[in-house]
Amino acid sequence: MSTELRINERIRVPEVRLVGPNGETVGIVPTDQALKLAQEADLDLVEIAPQGRPPVCKLMDFGKFKYENAQKAREARRNQTNVIIKEMKLRPKIDAHDYETKKGHVVRFLKAGDKVKITIMFRGREQHRPELGFRLLQRLAEDVSELGFVESTPKQDGRNMIMVLGPHKKKADAKIDAAAAKEEKMAERAAVVDAERAEREAAHAAGPVAAKKERGRSENLDPEIEA
Repeated sequence: MSTELRINERIRVPEVRLVGPNGETVGIVPTDQALKLAQEADLDLVEIAPQGRPPVCKLMDFGKFKYENAQKAREARRNQTNVIIKEMKLRPKIDAHDYETKKGHVVRFLKAGDKVKITIMFRGREQHRPELGFRLLQRLAEDVSELGFVESTPKQDGRNMIMVLGPHKKKADAKIDAAAAKEEKMAERAAVVDAERAEREAAHAAGPVAAKKERGRSENLDPEIEA
């Protein structure tokens, strides 16, 4: 609903179809009577469907209504996912080490909920071997299939071949998972620190006691008796 709705005395039609504060239907009543009911309930008369015949009005706290709508709009903007397309460029004869490095970047992008545009760049005679690029793109798509899917199949674009991978997870879900993983890692780190501290404290406490027992045993030994 728009916040520019007509309320109270701004509603100038002779009668309205009235809806109660809990959504119950009151019926068609004169506008002045609806205003009186609103005043008695310490609420506002709000025109929610001006196109109706007669217009539909509801009894509500208009200030609270505007506040809640603003909160919902703010939350929607916060959760809005901005589509980001990352790009990764490869050569058709890429070596194994470089391939693993590039694949690692693609994995990271997909985990973050971003799309990835994969570009195979052909040079010289490589332009006559498009199947090399096609096989490489297929291999990459299979390697990251758990995280993403082929949104745009490989297509030749001049000297390049392009494929677009889309993430299985939405951006918002990826952010939630990343935050949860971060909290879990912090909890594990804190547990390790606490365990190490407890171990040091236990060792410190046991040290003097062990030394005291050792001294006591040595002092009680009879020098005439050999072990």
